[in-house]
Amino acid sequence: MIAAKMGGARAISAHPRFMSSFVGDLLLRSTQPHPQLFRYKPGCNRVSMQFSRTLSGLTNLLFNSRKLDDLPNSKRKRLKPGKVSPPRPVPKHITRPPYVKSKMPPGIASGPEVHDEQGIESMRASGRLAAQVLQFAGTLVKPGIMTDEIDEAVHQMIIDNGAYPSPLGYGNFPKSVCTSVNECICHGIPDSRPLEDGDIINIDVTVYLNGHHGDTSATFFCGDVDDEARNLVQVTKECLDKAISICAPGVEFKRIGKTIHDHADKFHYGVVRQFVGHGVGRVFHADPVVLHYRNNDGGRMMLNQTFTIEPMLTVGSINPIMWNDNWTVVTEDGSLSAQFEHTILITSDGAEILTQC
Repeated sequence: MIAAKMGGARAISAHPRFMSSFVGDLLLRSTQPHPQLFRYKPGCNRVSMQFSRTLSGLTNLLFNSRKLDDLPNSKRKRLKPGKVSPPRPVPKHITRPPYVKSKMPPGIASGPEVHDEQGIESMRASGRLAAQVLQFAGTLVKPGIMTDEIDEAVHQMIIDNGAYPSPLGYGNFPKSVCTSVNECICHGIPDSRPLEDGDIINIDVTVYLNGHHGDTSATFFCGDVDDEARNLVQVTKECLDKAISICAPGVEFKRIGKTIHDHADKFHYGVVRQFVGHGVGRVFHADPVVLHYRNNDGGRMMLNQTFTIEPMLTVGSINPIMWNDNWTVVTEDGSLSAQFEHTILITSDGAEILTQC
């Protein structure tokens, strides 16, 4: 989570270890400052990204030329921002995460999320609810529905179950769920754009229940989806499943990235590097940073630890462009992107998926 508030769309080129899966106008704790990319103050545990104010020629072409609304060799049109409705209210009796009340920009908390038996049961409850909400949200996907309507339904189901929608108010994120359509890699803000026949949409749900976050996402088909999109979504799901299958106490985290990258390479898909999995539990984002591509990072999984794995694959370019809302991230060439995510618990004999019905 990196502070970056610049006008206009922009390329993202930060070192990926500093970018959690939920990025925006935020700050990040770090023990390894990179002065070329980050503003670092001695004695301070926070760093912030330095984005260039000069838009690249490609960015200007992508976002400032009406002639490029249509994608080459595709019936799809480039995604454009719609109208965003006001944030939805949450009943006062529902417990908020600390970042909502303090309005302080949260970072990645140091230290892993490792739980006792009570904590594990709380994680199972939050994960189960997140999975149920995601499953329900998927049933709403059809041509003509606005992503804002999906947000409304998700919001209502979460608060009806006594939970708080974790994205709402996180670094000023204005909605209760992320809806990322077609070339949107992640963090799409629900708005007035109706889904169209042939779209794919990732819905990312996180709930805060009994002091614990459950975080999950899936990519859904809208109407009649072509083979290019179907194959991408299938392989992305396989990447997540294969990565989960190798998890167990003592396993090196870098094996997750190799497993995902090796499988994506078989189908010539790109693996997005700038957005990562993360520890999750009592806080929304904690150590470790989980990279989805080949890497040499250290660190091993611990018994009773919880974290997310959430690979993002692309048909074309893996380079992300952020819109001027400081949240929505799209592929620079407009190519399709898909993502799946689970929260998992490391058990004595492997891993338990917490976010499944």
